[in-house]
This record gives sequence, structure tokens and C-alpha cells, in this order.
Amino acid sequence: MAVTGTAVAVAVTLPGVSVGQTTPRSVGGTTLSGATGGGGGSGEADSAGAAASGTDAQGQAGSAPPPATVVPPPAEGKKGVGSDPLTDDELARAEALALTPPAASAQQDVTGGRGPQRLGTVLADPVPGDASRRAEVRLYDYARDELVTKTVNLDTGKVEKSGAQRGVQPSAHPEELREAVELILASPLGKGVKEDYKDATGKELTSSKQLWFNGDVYRTYREANVPAQLARCGEHRCVRLVTKVLNGAWIDTRNLIVDLSARTVTRVG
Repeated sequence: MAVTGTAVAVAVTLPGVSVGQTTPRSVGGTTLSGATGGGGGSGEADSAGAAASGTDAQGQAGSAPPPATVVPPPAEGKKGVGSDPLTDDELARAEALALTPPAASAQQDVTGGRGPQRLGTVLADPVPGDASRRAEVRLYDYARDELVTKTVNLDTGKVEKSGAQRGVQPSAHPEELREAVELILASPLGKGVKEDYKDATGKELTSSKQLWFNGDVYRTYREANVPAQLARCGEHRCVRLVTKVLNGAWIDTRNLIVDLSARTVTRVG
């Protein structure tokens, strides 16, 4: 039956609500529980509260959230504490202590320059009962093909331990990978790389700065066939690269192995 313009009141008793008690009403997503009302004051207050609640809900729904606040990281101190990563100051101090002459001046880096090649510096394991922070500095001496590891006490400024190993090849440093790219470009085998670059960009490739590159140590024990020219890789420091045009196409250099110790480039596969 359709009823137009007529209000129909139906009395229903709900569980837990006594006769004469105002039942809770949901307004604007908020349940309003009114006290028993004999007068109109309470009803008017309820109506005002409902109106205010509805207005607030509409305002919250329509307004944009406040802008995010970027909180800068706390300033790094000169020294870390406990097992904190090494700070920039500690890294610089550890490397400076590890490169103390005269031993370091007799070594060579990947370009043949004076001094060993830096590979990396990490926090050394703590010594029981000693709160001093120590750093382990890894270097490579291309003059002797040796991995040099030095443990530096950052509190006393002394090199507490030093050792050299042959035939141990940690992951390549970015400076070594860049030198490998330069050796490829200077090699006759780099002709194809230069042609691929010109096809992709229309420009001449003359420097490693024009390429994105990555790579790692070439490990002979993972290869099915190792050319005779690469038989000393492992004793020598050899790398394999992946390269691409900056923000552009890939250039396949995976079949070019660079022996950084002998400064040669060999094609495999």
C-alpha cells in the first residue's frame, strides 16, 4: 500500500529497551543514544547533535588529507656505537690507517698507479671484553696479485692485524669494472661494442662514461670451457661485464672477459 505525505508511527519494543526509552539512532555513521525524554529539549539537542555530526562527516569526507611531512634522518656522528655500521668518518680513518706507507706505496691499483686498489671496508667482529670499534679493510695489490686484509683499531689508530692471500678474489669494485670497460674499448675486440653503440645512438663511443655497466669476477670453475688465455683467472683478477647505453639499449659484452692483472681482453663462447 503506498502512502504519500503521511507519517506512520509504529511502536516496536526492542530487546533490552524499556518502554518509553528512546532507541539509539544512527546519524552520519555515528550512533546517538538519547536519554529518556519527557520534554522537547532533549529531542532538539539530539537533532542539533545529529546535524553537527552529519556536517562534520561531510567535511571530513570532502577535505584533502594534510600534506606528508618528510623528516630528515638524524645527523650521523663521527663515531658509531657497538654494532652500528661504520660512519663516513670511520671509513675514511680506517682506509687512511690501512694505507700508511711505506708498504702501501710499493703496491699497485687496477690502473697501475701507486698504492693498492680499495675493495671495501666493513665493521670487524668485536673482541670479547673490549669495546673498541675495529674495521676490516680489503685491498688488492695488482703488483703481486694479492688480496691484502688489514684490521684497524679505530680507537687507538693502530693496524692490529695484516695478512695477504693469493688466489682469493672478492667481488669487483666499481673502479675495477670501469677500468675493464676502458680496456675493452681500447682493444680490437671492442669494435663490435662501438658499432652497437653507434647503431643505438648515432654517436661514437669513446669513453666508459657513456655506458651503464655492472659485472663481477669471472670464476673459471663455473665455466665448461676456459680458453688458454684465461687459465690464470683466479690467480689473476678477471671480470665479466654487462653493459648498456645510458637510459637505452643493452649492448652484449658477456662474451668478453677482461684479465685486469694482465690487462688483456679475451672472447669466450
